[in-house]
Amino acid sequence: MIYFDNSATTKIDPSVLETYNKVTEDIWGNPSSLHKLGDRAHQLLEASRKQIADLLNVKQHEIFFTSGGTESNNAAIKGTAIQKREFGKHIITSSVEHASVANSFNSLENLGYRVTRLPVDKEGRVNVNDLRNAIDSDTTLVSIMGVNNEIGTIQPIDEISDLLENYPTIQFHVDNVQALGKNIWDQVFTPRVDLSSFSAHKFHAPRGIGILYKKEGKMLSPLHDGGGQEKGLRSGTENLPAIAAMAKAVRLLLDNEEEKAAREEAIKEKIINYLQDKPGIDIFSPAQKNFAPHILCFSLEGIRGETLVHTLEDQDIFVSTTSACASKTADEASTLAAMRVDDKIATSAIRLSFDESNTLEEADQFIASFDKIYKHFAKINHLGED
Repeated sequence: MIYFDNSATTKIDPSVLETYNKVTEDIWGNPSSLHKLGDRAHQLLEASRKQIADLLNVKQHEIFFTSGGTESNNAAIKGTAIQKREFGKHIITSSVEHASVANSFNSLENLGYRVTRLPVDKEGRVNVNDLRNAIDSDTTLVSIMGVNNEIGTIQPIDEISDLLENYPTIQFHVDNVQALGKNIWDQVFTPRVDLSSFSAHKFHAPRGIGILYKKEGKMLSPLHDGGGQEKGLRSGTENLPAIAAMAKAVRLLLDNEEEKAAREEAIKEKIINYLQDKPGIDIFSPAQKNFAPHILCFSLEGIRGETLVHTLEDQDIFVSTTSACASKTADEASTLAAMRVDDKIATSAIRLSFDESNTLEEADQFIASFDKIYKHFAKINHLGED
């Protein structure tokens, strides 16, 4: 089997699973308890927090644990909007965000907040001048993803950061769920970033656990009321086995990061070299430095994306339509739609996403299988004929 849908089908790394099981099976107290088992759990919790902070080169008390990227995004966006509502209710995002960001803005808009959604160019990238023109005296939040989850565009976070240096009261959130471990960290995480979101299942750790980075001194209104865990930001007993496993997974992810990212890029380039110049194929994720190395989105004219997904599935090759989170909804090609790609082409798109476990041999197998599919549908749809 070949898994080129690693955001949805990735298995937990065996050594990470070993850590998870060990903590699960051993006797640990509640990290909030006063007895020695609680203190032991607290020590593991904080050791995990410190390890993640050190790996991300941030402060230990700037790391907060959540249930995943969706909660981290909601906490950052809604928490900022509520906290700063007396200073203004204008918030800015892009038109190509993940559903957890886009729908958070939709919810706030329904509550009376004024939302600006920045357009994107033909590569799915926002223009910093558009952001500059959108900011006004009521703006309290800017939220722009680091890497687009559908086509892999790297947004100009460094340029946005430079602009926002002139607006210190605006909190800057970056959804970096797709960016960690791809050797692009300096492009998507700058000193001006106030809030950043991560999800463990993107790097072979358990599902249902995530990270929110909150810069020291920045304030958020908590969305969960309860016992005051995570310094009051995220109440609820911490999922200690998953947190410990996630800390280990981050360490493994960032080990030899450059080499792993280069291998993913090589897989992407190999498949692109096969696809390019073929009639009826549109590639939306070129092998360029301003695109992430692990995401390849393309379409085959005349066949819907979900049909192509199932055709490949019959050959034990697992890919997805654009966003795995939206593949069963009507929002399958939201990024391509925002790029003003024709609907017939956008709904034919599929997404391949790679990680360090994928190989060039798998790329060869994909090409061999896809080539048969391509020739079949090319003949039916008369592709390449005058």
